[in-house]
Amino acid sequence: MRFFKENKIAYAVLYFTYKILPNIMFVAYPALLVAEFFIMGFGKEWLKLVLIPFGALVTATLLRILINEERPYEKYGIESVFGKKTRGKSMPSRHTVSAVVIAMTFLYVSVPLGVAALIAAFLIVLSRVQAGAHYLRDVIVGMMIGIGAGQLFWVI
Repeated sequence: MRFFKENKIAYAVLYFTYKILPNIMFVAYPALLVAEFFIMGFGKEWLKLVLIPFGALVTATLLRILINEERPYEKYGIESVFGKKTRGKSMPSRHTVSAVVIAMTFLYVSVPLGVAALIAAFLIVLSRVQAGAHYLRDVIVGMMIGIGAGQLFWVI
C-alpha cells in the first residue's frame, strides 16, 4: 500500500483503474442496453443482456453475505490505499463480477467492443487487489462467476 501512497504516478494509475474505470464500465453498460433495445427491440436476446448480468450480481451478493470473509485491510490491520472501511463481504468481489460479466455482454454484442471491455475489466480486477480491498482469491472467484455467467449468452 505504501508504494501507491508514496508514488504519485502509480497512485494516479491505480485511482483511475479503481475508481474511474468501473464508473465508465457501469455507464457504458446501460448505454449498450439502450442502443441494443433500439436495434433488436424487446425480446429474448435483449432480455439476456439484462438478466444474465443481473443474475451474476445477485449470485455474487448472496455469496458475499453467506461467506462474509474479512478484507485484507481488516485481517492485517492496514489501511487500504483509498481508505475503504467496509467490513467483511470480501469474497467474491462484486466489482470483478460486474466488470467481467459486463465485458462478456459487450463481447456478445460486438467482438471489438468486448475485447476493449475485457481489457478494462482486467485492469479493474487488478486494481481491487492492489488497493487492498480484496484478496487474489476474491477476484479469481469473481472472474469465474462473471465468465461463467457470460458463457450463458452463447448457451441460452
